[in-house]
Order: sequence, then C-alpha cells, then structure tokens
Amino acid sequence: MPRPSGFQYEQHADQSVTITHHGRPAGTLRGGRAEKFLAEATSGDAQLVMARWTGAYKHGNERTARNHPRNRR
Repeated sequence: MPRPSGFQYEQHADQSVTITHHGRPAGTLRGGRAEKFLAEATSGDAQLVMARWTGAYKHGNERTARNHPRNRR
C-alpha cells in the first residue's frame, strides 16, 4: 500500500484544527477530537494519522474491485 502524502494541518486560535489534502479542505476537528488528533499526529506518522482521521486512505480492496468483471474494459 502506498504511503499517504499531500496532507497538511493548521491549528487555529479557537483550538480547532483544519486538515487539507493537496490544498483542499478534508476535515475540521474541534474540542476534544482536535486535542486527540494533535497528540496522535505529533507522536506518530503525521501523514498516516491525517489520512486515517479524514477517511482518505486505501481499504485494501482496490485491486479486487479493479479486476471485477463489471469494472474491466
């Protein structure tokens, strides 16, 4: 599985966090969720953490779906 990339996050003065993917907003976290995200992002692989929190990560079935008869051309 390729490593996620292109994610960035910005912490605002109101303690909210905006996550972007290639410059486009992918999610906004506020309150306790923002605190948990920041703790996790600073302690691990930030790109993987942001991909997981936004739901923009591969699920592992992409190759199977590509080979399904209805998706072949």
